[in-house]
Amino acid sequence: MSTTINVAKNSQAAIARLERLGAIVRKYGPAIALALMIVVATLSSDRFLQVQNLLNVLRQISIVGVLGLGMTFVIITAGIDLSVGAILSVVVVYGADAVQTQGVFIGIVVALGMGALLGLINGIGITLGKVQPFIMTLGMLAMAKGIALLYTQGTPIVITNQTFLALGNGRVLGIPNPILVFLSLVVVTWFVLRHTVFGRSVYAVGANEEAARLSGISVGRVKTTVYVISGLMAGVAGVLYASQLGVGSPVSGDGYELAAIAATVVGGTSLFGGAGGVGGTFIGAALLGVLSNFLNLTGVSPYAQNLFRGALIIAAALLQRKSARGL
Repeated sequence: MSTTINVAKNSQAAIARLERLGAIVRKYGPAIALALMIVVATLSSDRFLQVQNLLNVLRQISIVGVLGLGMTFVIITAGIDLSVGAILSVVVVYGADAVQTQGVFIGIVVALGMGALLGLINGIGITLGKVQPFIMTLGMLAMAKGIALLYTQGTPIVITNQTFLALGNGRVLGIPNPILVFLSLVVVTWFVLRHTVFGRSVYAVGANEEAARLSGISVGRVKTTVYVISGLMAGVAGVLYASQLGVGSPVSGDGYELAAIAATVVGGTSLFGGAGGVGGTFIGAALLGVLSNFLNLTGVSPYAQNLFRGALIIAAALLQRKSARGL
């Protein structure tokens, strides 16, 4: 009898240890994966830890990272925004044209305004029109692509304004401007999510929309605002893109929506809503950037990068599903 009791106790203790281990992996998995990837990349290439290479990694993830910050707000509310890449394309072509004809300040205002406007349309369609986020933003993806192509007739707009180009290619104390913009936005969005009433409302809506509504939160306003934020971040990313490359291409944002979602989900923001944060999104973007850099340094075909990115998204989603089930 006592043996049976001891076996049962040992089994319960083992299950408890596995559950604690699972909780640690779910909470710190992205950071652990990033640390392991850095170790592997360092051992595989002596160029990886060079300062210039690390700055290149951060600069390369800045656009995806900025998009991911906006995506974090959306996914925390249990939504999705498939249109951020196409919105980026619209922002780039309108912004590039405005920079060339009206100057840098007007160009940036136009870019940010276009991003916020298209995000607002997404939000209104979802909250007032009761369209599912997947469908609404998929429709916006197609519409925004059409707008960008019609505006340019498929011809890229070359940017020659040197002041604008210096925004994306300049440095402050040796650090590229896109990195500084990205890190600044990480701090701002982290503060908004963690230390403001609006941020707490975003988590509440994602955790339980009906309970949030009964507690007095304006669910429609919160959900609309997160899509405006996502569009605004696409505007910032568009400015960074155009100022770095010096061209406004109507297809410049193709594929960026996948990268932004990957950075957000891999960073631990739950697709079920109510959990996550921009710190995790930064880690997710860094993980994808280090992975891409590692593959480049070791001579792996760039075509393989989407394969690994897709595998990471699936792995993160499976982990979140187990967490949601309490397994």
